[in-house]
Amino acid sequence: MNPNEAQSADGQETDWDPRGEDVQRNQIRAYDHMRGTCPVAHSDYLGWSLFRHADVLQVVTDHRGFSNVVSRHPSVPNGMDPPEHAGYRQLIERYFTQQRVDAFEPVCRQIAGELVGSLKASSTWEVMSSLAEPYAVRVQCGFLGWPEGLHGPLRQWVRKNQEATLARDTEAMASIALEFDSYIRAQLDARKSAEGAAPEDITTELLRQTIDGERLAYADIVSILRNWTVGELGTIAACVGIIMHFLAQNQEVQSRLRKDRARLPLAIEEILRLNGPLISNRRTARRSVVIGDRQVEAGDRVTVIWASANRDPAVFEDADQYRPDRDQSSNLLYGAGIHVCPGAALARMQLRVMISEVLSGISQFTLASDCEPVHAIYPAGGLASLEIQTDGASPQVA
Repeated sequence: MNPNEAQSADGQETDWDPRGEDVQRNQIRAYDHMRGTCPVAHSDYLGWSLFRHADVLQVVTDHRGFSNVVSRHPSVPNGMDPPEHAGYRQLIERYFTQQRVDAFEPVCRQIAGELVGSLKASSTWEVMSSLAEPYAVRVQCGFLGWPEGLHGPLRQWVRKNQEATLARDTEAMASIALEFDSYIRAQLDARKSAEGAAPEDITTELLRQTIDGERLAYADIVSILRNWTVGELGTIAACVGIIMHFLAQNQEVQSRLRKDRARLPLAIEEILRLNGPLISNRRTARRSVVIGDRQVEAGDRVTVIWASANRDPAVFEDADQYRPDRDQSSNLLYGAGIHVCPGAALARMQLRVMISEVLSGISQFTLASDCEPVHAIYPAGGLASLEIQTDGASPQVA
């Protein structure tokens, strides 16, 4: 990660290799290093990468200077700019009201309880495959009204998508994207055919929605559901893994949360500030601008590194320390600006419920002594594999 070590294909200085072994070994530590040594860095792979909180905030809150349209494929509403973005954003926000979140909580608690219950007989288990990933798939299908028969295919799809993304296999990525769209279209087709007998769920509701007096196009509904589902499956699973890893390493914190569940919301927010589940987002510069001491030109790709910005000591005192009582108003866990995550309340509830069920159903746990955790590789965050072991005692009930 030595600054200015080579020239990229477009003649720009190449400051780092985002896919280098030293970065992928531990992304969070690598981004800490870049923030301190080369906070605005260029690479062929990501364009301009921004590591400081102020620089990230500058870009994501300036929708006139930086566009969210970063792909030739439509993305509703994430990949839209004003004024088009506003109507679609308003439409989807109605699905994430606090009333809907509260109504869905018992379903999440049942799913989490079942998954935790299935692990009680074992003293050692792998978190990602047995808890985090199935929870993410099941709660998302439950939220959208999708059948249990999709649980397995969706988990397989996530793995195939990650492998293709890591390999930068564009042909495979295109094929995998079409496969996912086929799952969505099958759900839409079934509801359309059923007409009045269609289930009253969010997927059916989207078929009835309008923009400027016109029914949503099929392609727009597919894009909305794709964005919700792909984002949910990856980030919720990553979050569960990150939190479990932290609690396994920090026995005092785990014990404290077992005794006082009211501390869970702030604890989760702080744990995920320390180790971000969503590593980055992309933008395209609309005009020439200086960021830090670097000149960014119109048309340049810009990557905001959330996982670094949230550990910036210029914003967070003792940034690498767990301090759950700190002011979280600057935490960019759910983004910022007009594209801030609309499902933040839903995600917070899902994570609180899962971790609460773990603490109620599983006794004190630590990292498995014979199996090192495996960090995820960009663009994924968190862990690829995490083994934990329990002490076999009865869990403390708050």
